[in-house]
Amino acid sequence: MPDKNIASNRQARFNYTILESLEAGIALTGTEVKSIRNGNVSLNESFARIDDGEIFVHNMHVAPYEFGNINNPDAMRPRKLLLHKSQIRKLSAETSAKHLALIPLKLYFKDGLVKVELALGKGKKHYDKRESIKKREVDRDIRKRVR
Repeated sequence: MPDKNIASNRQARFNYTILESLEAGIALTGTEVKSIRNGNVSLNESFARIDDGEIFVHNMHVAPYEFGNINNPDAMRPRKLLLHKSQIRKLSAETSAKHLALIPLKLYFKDGLVKVELALGKGKKHYDKRESIKKREVDRDIRKRVR
């Protein structure tokens, strides 16, 4: 069964140079999973942070499940990512030494479980973003002329 993409953070590839990515599980409640299955999730402006040897995703918006009850969790609560201790130590060392950011790139189902593609990225400068825009426009012109 192929992976079913739920949500992606399209701005991340524009704002950051992605150096490395890895797959992580995410701890969710039942109503959050149901809401995610309906596609009511957004990764825009989300980021991950390492706190006391654990990784949490912040600013990931999961809308409350419409058929849930009053005990629905907060839509913007930090959610724990599930990784091995050795992976967390490696990410912690790289983020602190090289001043990198942890950015969730996409959210998807894999074998019925919700997974997050987490990336190590370095923030782009303004001139890097202009180069990305220029490259994208050149590629678009080439594709037009080929047709």
